[in-house]
Amino acid sequence: MPKDPLPKNTLKVALTQMAPVWLDRSGTLEKVTDHINEAGANGAELIVFGEACVPGYPFWLEATGGAEFNSAKQKAIFAHYVDQSVVPERGDLDGVCAALKKHKMAAYIGIIERAQNRGGHSLYASLVYIDAAGTIQSTHRKLMPTYEERLVWSPGDGHGLSTHSLGAFTAGGLNCWENWMPLPRAALYGQGEDLHVAVWPGSVRNTEDVTRFLAKEGRSYVVSVSNLMNRSDVGDHIPHAEEIRNSLADMPADGGSCIAAPDGSWVLAPEQGSGAGDSPLRYAELDHQHVLQERQNFDPAGHYSRPDVTRLILNKTRQATVEIEEE
Repeated sequence: MPKDPLPKNTLKVALTQMAPVWLDRSGTLEKVTDHINEAGANGAELIVFGEACVPGYPFWLEATGGAEFNSAKQKAIFAHYVDQSVVPERGDLDGVCAALKKHKMAAYIGIIERAQNRGGHSLYASLVYIDAAGTIQSTHRKLMPTYEERLVWSPGDGHGLSTHSLGAFTAGGLNCWENWMPLPRAALYGQGEDLHVAVWPGSVRNTEDVTRFLAKEGRSYVVSVSNLMNRSDVGDHIPHAEEIRNSLADMPADGGSCIAAPDGSWVLAPEQGSGAGDSPLRYAELDHQHVLQERQNFDPAGHYSRPDVTRLILNKTRQATVEIEEE
């Protein structure tokens, strides 16, 4: 009986730096699909989009007094955000999945998920992995929203802390400041991760240091992807749009997407957006042999670990308020 062929050692990755059609789900998904089609035409096998890419990051909170309790203004903006968020169960991502299947390309996409198993009205910053067959394989809800994000996003769970095979690679991902959390990183290392995806709302200051640190710690490739956002991206369809525009900085999100190699060197250095539309897609071909070479002297979940001394317990239960038992 013939043996299965060995997986391909290289992986072509497409690095996005996109401005969502802010707080507009359908418009943003159309842009995401356009990027997928472009990357597919250029032979990419994995494409990555930033945190909260669909339908956008809640930049209004800091600019408009988001912590004011029982504010009619904050309620109106939040209601719009809920309405424009993503419900995978009703097929919101079907077009994206079809485009990925057409190009035989996988994707990590940051979404704001309107979680049906938590009543359907609370939001989660989720990182969705879709495989090259166009199938959603995991949805990781951000474990702890950062600072003002807690005013609109709910704490997630460990259900989506999973890794996925991509040729010779094993990929996993985290949202924004989760990448600073040692234990979620360790959970992915222990599941064989050697290609780490870190998604961000959009800032060079977030990606220029931690990306190389994570690469050196994990002896893995690290793909950091950020969005873009300009003050002019606040459309008139958004409640209190003029006040939001007048309160925001000129460029709340300036990009910083990059890739680091397993030795911490840059494959693609961080790049700021110009403020005039999306940055062009950038591509890199990653070689799994580089991972194996760097694991020779350090492997965080393998020969350099001591599970007899320290171990991690990972709870992957999808948290829900109600468990229904039928008669």
